[in-house]
Amino acid sequence: MLAGKTERRPRGELARVLVVDDEADIRELLDLTLARMGLSADCAGSVTEARLLLGQQRYQLCLTDMRLPDGEGLEIVRLIGERYGETPVAVITAFGSTQNAVAALKAGAFDYLAKPVALEQLRSLIKSALSLPRRRAGVLGDEPVDLAAQLIGPSAAIAHVRDMIDKLARTQAPVYISGESGTGKELAARLIHDQSARRAAPFVPVNCGAIPEHLMESEFFGYRKGAFTGADSDREGFFQAAHGGTLFLDELADLPLPMQVKLLRAIQEKKIRKVGSTVEEAVDVRIISATHRLLGDCVDAGTFRQDLYYRVNVIELKMPPLREREEDVEPLVEALLVRICGAHPPRLEAQALAALKAYSFPGNVRELENILERATALCNNATVNLDDLRLAPEKAASGSVGREDETLDDYINRVERQAILDALAKTAFNRTAAARLLGVTFRSLRYRIERLGIEE
Repeated sequence: MLAGKTERRPRGELARVLVVDDEADIRELLDLTLARMGLSADCAGSVTEARLLLGQQRYQLCLTDMRLPDGEGLEIVRLIGERYGETPVAVITAFGSTQNAVAALKAGAFDYLAKPVALEQLRSLIKSALSLPRRRAGVLGDEPVDLAAQLIGPSAAIAHVRDMIDKLARTQAPVYISGESGTGKELAARLIHDQSARRAAPFVPVNCGAIPEHLMESEFFGYRKGAFTGADSDREGFFQAAHGGTLFLDELADLPLPMQVKLLRAIQEKKIRKVGSTVEEAVDVRIISATHRLLGDCVDAGTFRQDLYYRVNVIELKMPPLREREEDVEPLVEALLVRICGAHPPRLEAQALAALKAYSFPGNVRELENILERATALCNNATVNLDDLRLAPEKAASGSVGREDETLDDYINRVERQAILDALAKTAFNRTAAARLLGVTFRSLRYRIERLGIEE
């Protein structure tokens, strides 16, 4: 199909695609591929032609080159995002031009392809883009979409999170979810997956801090029979388990540097090699990562690779702490009590509710749930009072966390330091035994000891 030629979509045809590329052979390749998939295409050779076609026809997908004679593909990405938000856009970029790809994803592109275009990847991308749920319909398949039922509260902070999740679900871009422990990072990752084109495939959560260092490569990439002692059969890893879906890497900052190198290559090449294998296999996964630490600080400290940081942190989603969402506490309490107790939960006295609203929640929503579980077990006459909450007075005081003028970070560091010192004292400073007592990995304990300046 020639550049600029327009054909109207016949009634009953499933989808129509806009192809924008200044190279005639690329346009022809894309047009033929789409035709064999039962799709129609209009082709444009410039930004100007693409603008004209977008004004004449509604498209279910746009494939655009990054470099065009009269502008950049990013102009098309932004135009469609502003005026035709239902249409996903995938960009085609020169091989190895990761900077362009990242810029396109941040601008709202669904995904990107590197030249020379691999037909298998192209077909997979097209199928994924066309299976995106319709925003206006408000449904995913046959199931209603209700982010407000999952991320509860009227605050502006949580409303922004819901809006971001809705946008992130319509792209394949890697997402980095930041926030304190207990703010709901894994829940946000699951919601992104459940609303995305990958929702029918697996969501595989991985706690990077819970895997022994010597097992990391085999756990992530799998292994072949006979690769090492005890490998009596082939086994798939996390990447293979998440094929077609989403791999959620929680506590990403806990990965040791050698494993970070292997993870970076897997993300860049979209290929992995099992331990003991001589061949690579292609994997199709979306990476969503999270950590309660500041990943940028880890880069500055030399414990996290900068190139991996830029790969996983294409778009950041910040989960707000509960202490910044006071107006969300009451609806959260109501929802959590129903979850804990069923249809007829106990009532919370006004004084108890006021204390919760004034509480700083260093453990965030997870801590609120634990408090309510304990309180419902202790309460009498189906009423939860202030004493049932068992809140420490200094924590419940508005404006402070622990000691006078102590910040939240100071308080958490003090409690963590004391817990580690107690565990070390009980184990005669045997760090392996102390880590086991605390329920953390040896590597995690070693990092915490160094960060807190604990000396034997």
